[in-house]
Amino acid sequence: MNICVIPARGGSKRIPRKNIKVFNGKRMILYSIKAAILSGCFDKVIVSTDDEEIARIAKESGADVPFMRPSDLSGDHIATMPVINHAIDWFEEHGFNIDNVCCLYATAPFVQAYDIKTAYKQLINSDADYCFSVTSFSFPIQRSIMLTENNRVRMFDEKYMNTRSQDLVEAFHDAGQFYWGKTEAFKLEKPMFSECAIPYILPRHLVQDIDTKEDWDRAELMYRIVFE
Repeated sequence: MNICVIPARGGSKRIPRKNIKVFNGKRMILYSIKAAILSGCFDKVIVSTDDEEIARIAKESGADVPFMRPSDLSGDHIATMPVINHAIDWFEEHGFNIDNVCCLYATAPFVQAYDIKTAYKQLINSDADYCFSVTSFSFPIQRSIMLTENNRVRMFDEKYMNTRSQDLVEAFHDAGQFYWGKTEAFKLEKPMFSECAIPYILPRHLVQDIDTKEDWDRAELMYRIVFE
């Protein structure tokens, strides 16, 4: 049995009610629920939330909300892994045998059913514990700079001062969309950013972190360009 877990707590601070805020005409969480269902990968698509309104919208959108997330897993500083394990524990306690889990973020409007399905195939055809979405940095991170306390500029690593960009190793970062994993890996809390995982590479135009109003506005513009 495969399940999709969409974490969606109600207490977003930087963008209030972000998980159900209207994004290009639809509630944000609907994009993730729709992609998960259309992928055909899951026996259950569930939303883990502590919020009654989010639970209602999730159910109306075709997801299951078999439980309400407890308050001790709903704070600002709760990591994702305990939330996933809470869902796994609930299903196992109710007699279900879970083989694979996909954590899909509620604020991932660019996520596509095809990518969820293809990443799942990558996972099951490998000996890895996880497969998650990544994308490349648009600029070599080895040449990155910081601003000092007196508003001056300093390189993070000066040894790359004169290295040509094409001679530097390409770097990638978490795309913040989905995280496939074997149930035992989640239960053992194996580190995801490690040799345990294989990447599913997304193009940069399908990736946008959404934490601020500027992020939100940029994401809406990008979405219209890509999908409309």
